[in-house]
Amino acid sequence: MPEFKLCIANPKTGKCYSKVVKDEEATPFIGLNIGETIQGDVFGMPGYEFLITGGSDYCGFPMRRGILGVRKKILASGGVGFPRVKKGMKKRKTVCGHKIHERISQINLKILKEGKKKLEEIFPIKKEEEGKEKEKPEEPKEPKEKKEAKKEEKKEQKKDDVAKTTDEEKADKQKKEQK
Repeated sequence: MPEFKLCIANPKTGKCYSKVVKDEEATPFIGLNIGETIQGDVFGMPGYEFLITGGSDYCGFPMRRGILGVRKKILASGGVGFPRVKKGMKKRKTVCGHKIHERISQINLKILKEGKKKLEEIFPIKKEEEGKEKEKPEEPKEPKEKKEAKKEEKKEQKKDDVAKTTDEEKADKQKKEQK
């Protein structure tokens, strides 16, 4: 039975939500193409309407519009699967077809019409994740004495390096004068 990971993008907020659909919830996706719409009632999101914008297969190859079949090697000059690096640059890339089948693992969706329930209610943020978003990992703080000692060591190293180069220059001058 098919299983898909849905990546649902909300263009109004810029956030992305993920949901895994299996068996009966996943079967309506089979046979749809990139660019088609699907109702959210089918997989537990009543009132929502989504646009299929892409996806990837079980090996990670991206789906690309206009490709018939399961997988093909194309000469790409830009677009899905190959960002154009230099003008005129082309490269042979493997991409997946635009039709959803059993071997697709991820489907990207964009919200066209919102339902009565907000996405925050459907996909609640766990307390652990919420704490991670707010707190940034801090580096362990060193005492001021250690920081100052390190600065002094660096200054001394620079002085030693400068002294070595001047000593070497003097030695070179003496050798030239003796010749």
